[in-house]
Amino acid sequence: MSLSAPSGCPVIIGGGLAGLMTALEMAPEPVVLLSAAPLGCEASSALAQGGLAASIGGDDSPALHLADTLAAGDGLCDEAVARRIIEAAPAAIERLEHFGVAFDRARDGAPQLGLEAAHSRRRIVHAAGAATGSELMRALVAAVRRTASITIVEGLEARRLLVEDGAITGVLAAGASGELSFATGRVVLATGGVGGLFHDTTNPLGCFGQGLALAARADAELADLEFVQFHPTALDGAQRPMRLISEAVRGEGAVLIDETGRRFLADLPGAELGTRDAVARGVHRHLARGHRVFLDARACLGAGFANRFPAIAGYCRDAGIDPALDPIPVRPAAHYHMGGIAVGSDGRSSVAGLWACGEVASTGLHGANRLASNSLTEAVVMAGWAARSVTASPGMGRKTIAMPSVPMRPDPVLVRSITSPALGVTRDGESLREAASTLLPLARGASPASDPAAVALMMVVAALRREESRGAHSRADFPLRATVARRSKITLVEALDTAAALDATPLARSA
Repeated sequence: MSLSAPSGCPVIIGGGLAGLMTALEMAPEPVVLLSAAPLGCEASSALAQGGLAASIGGDDSPALHLADTLAAGDGLCDEAVARRIIEAAPAAIERLEHFGVAFDRARDGAPQLGLEAAHSRRRIVHAAGAATGSELMRALVAAVRRTASITIVEGLEARRLLVEDGAITGVLAAGASGELSFATGRVVLATGGVGGLFHDTTNPLGCFGQGLALAARADAELADLEFVQFHPTALDGAQRPMRLISEAVRGEGAVLIDETGRRFLADLPGAELGTRDAVARGVHRHLARGHRVFLDARACLGAGFANRFPAIAGYCRDAGIDPALDPIPVRPAAHYHMGGIAVGSDGRSSVAGLWACGEVASTGLHGANRLASNSLTEAVVMAGWAARSVTASPGMGRKTIAMPSVPMRPDPVLVRSITSPALGVTRDGESLREAASTLLPLARGASPASDPAAVALMMVVAALRREESRGAHSRADFPLRATVARRSKITLVEALDTAAALDATPLARSA
């Protein structure tokens, strides 16, 4: 079956913050918003506990915010892009309020600003305490549902982008109700990250990089795929996805201790509020030595923990932990992907008619290591810029397209066992080469593991190529930072060719 909206109607793929905001910003132009799950569900945005970083405090400025962003990005941020996004951040907060988001405010009505790791000022705007994501989704889903120009299609998963002569011509989707094709020359990918490729993750388990697979199969260029941010304080338990213990808890004074009560990161620059990559590596090393790690908020928050962080207190309570009396067991978990589809400041990819927004995109803002709470800000700002770019681009005249065969529903379970050890907090060349060899036949195949394997293979090859340790990418066999900073670019064809060449070497065969 083929669905055609008004001539050239854009299709936005993804029901999280980036997708919802893009659809709202495009109104009153008709758009189709395609979501595999009901809007706001199964999206990482809904799980976000951190807020939005914006320099709106009296002691703050965009220049200070930019300096913190560049420092965290470890030499790989695109400074011009970062400056433009950061300068637009205060207006992004106002735009969200326009759509009904209720941010936390102090008694005098001023925004209540939080502090998170590697920020030199309190500049994190939260909503509902540490439940910012759920408040964003509540408000934006309601706004989308009352916007007449947005056609919402739920329960359908995009499986392939159709391309002719290097340009987008349609979308193939499938779900419980059957298969569907959308004839369109304008597509915006807003599908989130890759956390579902890891056993330990704070992301929905189905988020394996669907948008990266769609773009890669359409021959788009991707950037910085090796950079995966591991959040250092996920609740250590059996539940998956793992519950996040927000960085804001450390911003209020909580410290990391081991089973002996020793504050083992006290000598780290910034201590518990150092950059996420450094804190995650410190926790990872301590766990590898046989210790347990806990976040201790008893002295700084005590009985006030539940009032300040009610959602986190609830997670802990479900696990039999009272943060007022007990330290919280934590460990690192895959949390955010700095890499993604390479886009310009208007969200355009290297494929005509294809844009990307949110975590699936790589704008250059985050560099090698995302500064806390910059990602939600980026999604809101970029949604507006991408929306204007899409609206200004001509649609296609075609009303229908041929319905080719639709690929099988992807499943990342098999790939997860390959990716988790190879692309963890620390990596090494031998493990990466072995992973590439194992992923290659899966990525070339037509099984449910094929698309997750293709994404993982591109990430592994990018990690192999980066023979240095920088930001969130830590190589045990290349512990030093290279003199020259460079962003990485890759296509699926390049990854397949590189993996095939590696697989043909005597070293790879003997491994």
